[in-house]
Amino acid sequence: MGKEQDAVAVRFAFHEADSSRWRDLERLFEAPGGPKHCWCMVWRSMPKGASRADKQAKKAALQGLVRRNMPIGILGYLGGEPAAWCSIAPKTTYRDLGGVADPVEDPAKVWAVVCFFVPRRLRGQGVMKQPLEAAIEHAKGNGAAPVEAYPVDPGSPSYRFMGFTTAFTAAGFREVGRAGTRRHVMRLAL
Repeated sequence: MGKEQDAVAVRFAFHEADSSRWRDLERLFEAPGGPKHCWCMVWRSMPKGASRADKQAKKAALQGLVRRNMPIGILGYLGGEPAAWCSIAPKTTYRDLGGVADPVEDPAKVWAVVCFFVPRRLRGQGVMKQPLEAAIEHAKGNGAAPVEAYPVDPGSPSYRFMGFTTAFTAAGFREVGRAGTRRHVMRLAL
């Protein structure tokens, strides 16, 4: 089967990563190759006194956000099993991401996409479009005005977990600035 056919065959069902889905998030993150080293806390604040080097502290911090009903992202399922992750939440729930500060805009309505994960076996099959589209719909359904993202160029040696500019351009995002030397700031008006 060719890559285009494979991508058509892979269809995720997405759901908000809330307390009812914590065990699924845990299984996905702790599976071989999963993001258990960061627990998607790179751009989130850690509790006072918690070490950013401690995997268990990061896991506990993310679980704490879930327990407080803070939006953290969406889980994608294949055949009922967790198989994809996208961190999408109000920008105000993250540390400083850089980007745009519009004085007439309600900061609570700006949602940010900061991370994607799919297991290695699903990579290279053109599935990136699905979590991005689901993230946009999730943000829109929660009252987001724009969605902001910080992807990198496909050849970037770092921040690849934030996605590539080509995927965001294809989804209708436009570049509005830079955050650091590698991350592009891209926005989609909703």
